[in-house]
Amino acid sequence: MSSEKQKVVLLTGFAPFDDESVNPSWQATRALHGRHINGHRIVARQLPVEFGASLKELRTAIRETKPVLVLCVGQAGGRASMSLERVAINVDDARIPDNAGAQPIDSEIVRAGPAAYFTALPIKAMLAALHEAGIPAEVSQTAGTYVCNHVFYGLMHALRNRRIRGGFVHIPYSPEQAGRHPGAPALPVETVIRGLRIALQVALETGTDRRLAAGAEH
Repeated sequence: MSSEKQKVVLLTGFAPFDDESVNPSWQATRALHGRHINGHRIVARQLPVEFGASLKELRTAIRETKPVLVLCVGQAGGRASMSLERVAINVDDARIPDNAGAQPIDSEIVRAGPAAYFTALPIKAMLAALHEAGIPAEVSQTAGTYVCNHVFYGLMHALRNRRIRGGFVHIPYSPEQAGRHPGAPALPVETVIRGLRIALQVALETGTDRRLAAGAEH
């Protein structure tokens, strides 16, 4: 089958930010560019850590690649597991400026848009497969209020009337980064790459998600 006729999975990562020299979300997604899963070709794109510009780049990538599934990946330093995000909320509230110096506070991502969007991916089935493979993973109930949530909400808003499934995964620091953050947990990029392959395969194979307890008390 020619690459032009193959179905595409769009996988995005982010540029470095907050004085980091690398971002493992891009290191991992870039490593999967051009690979194939279940007859689908993975196309990786890097997004800027900028409010507004990140969504412009994402919409361009969706238009150019015409994917059947989109998975955006971002870094959440301090988390110990791959976090399968359940919900994106319609607010930007930046603790630090983005890479362009913007720092929106209590701002809507989409004016008069829904308060929240839920992922369209089978995150419980993905969680089970990651655990079976020995990869630390969790279902997360918050994607924060920085550029990652901005992209997650913007993705789901862009896909709301289209037959394209989408979602977001946060990953921990890489060991390279954690060395500069004493006590912070880390996950090797190679493990993240393996986890993303598993997550994508399950997402492509699963129509109805599994019913598993993966909530949070707080």
